[in-house]
Amino acid sequence: MKGLYCRAGESDAEPKFVIQETSLPEVLGSHLVRVQVKACGLSILPLDSPCSGLCDVIEIDEHYLVQKPEKLSSVCVAGALRDGLCAHTALHTHARMAAGHTLLVMDGASSFGLMCIQLACHHGVKVLTTSHSPQKHTFLEQLRPSVVKVIPVYNGSSDLLPVVLEETGGLGVDIVIDSGVRLHEEESEKTKLLPHKHDIISVLGVGGHWVTSHKDLQLDPPDCRFLYLKSASMTFLNHEVWTASSAQQGRYLHILKDVVEKMSAGVLRPQPEEAVPLYEATVTMATVQRHQKKKAVVQL
Repeated sequence: MKGLYCRAGESDAEPKFVIQETSLPEVLGSHLVRVQVKACGLSILPLDSPCSGLCDVIEIDEHYLVQKPEKLSSVCVAGALRDGLCAHTALHTHARMAAGHTLLVMDGASSFGLMCIQLACHHGVKVLTTSHSPQKHTFLEQLRPSVVKVIPVYNGSSDLLPVVLEETGGLGVDIVIDSGVRLHEEESEKTKLLPHKHDIISVLGVGGHWVTSHKDLQLDPPDCRFLYLKSASMTFLNHEVWTASSAQQGRYLHILKDVVEKMSAGVLRPQPEEAVPLYEATVTMATVQRHQKKKAVVQL
């Protein structure tokens, strides 16, 4: 039985990923079950685990399992489950969205952004989004259910604030979900399409909520004062925190079940994900770790 493992390098260089033979203990521990893996989404491997998460058969606590609907393929679920978990956490847990709210999703054509749009539209939320290329702009305009406004940010213009205020009658949005933030005015190739933190705070309405995935975000005193004057709030989105506390286990399983059920019902319709075979997993995982791509799916 083969599995993907991380091997620490001799220096501080990036870790090396290898596929090596592994075996499972003959006797199962309490509440552990063995599951045959047909597809696995790659993001971050648990480096402190003696067992591989990408293996033909894995051992896992039965309380962390959710049944996959038969009509969904393993590759589809493996590629979309993390984005669905993030979207559900951002909109329900952090932002407390409700029908009639107005939501701004940055980069709505990304896999995470698409999940946010579809989930919000299902709950009667008015959705605005930004596009990062002409192709993505066309894709977002053709979405059904449709978004209220697609705002292009790829042509170098800074029309985000006036467009949002025009669409909301000058009130701003109730929720903003970003896909990264530009902290300084200087632009690099990686950050030129990202909104500046001041722009995000500016489009928030009174009592609005900003959900960010930017782990190194820094707010200056003027930014905090602006949020204070609007009585607005900000939270960090980290989907991995659900497994950090056993007190959250029930809610975590409820979210996973709700996501796969909405995928099965067609409420959430992720973009198809092209899977790679196991022998390409080492190269693919290294690519993900270098942030050259956000995620990948391995089919066993």
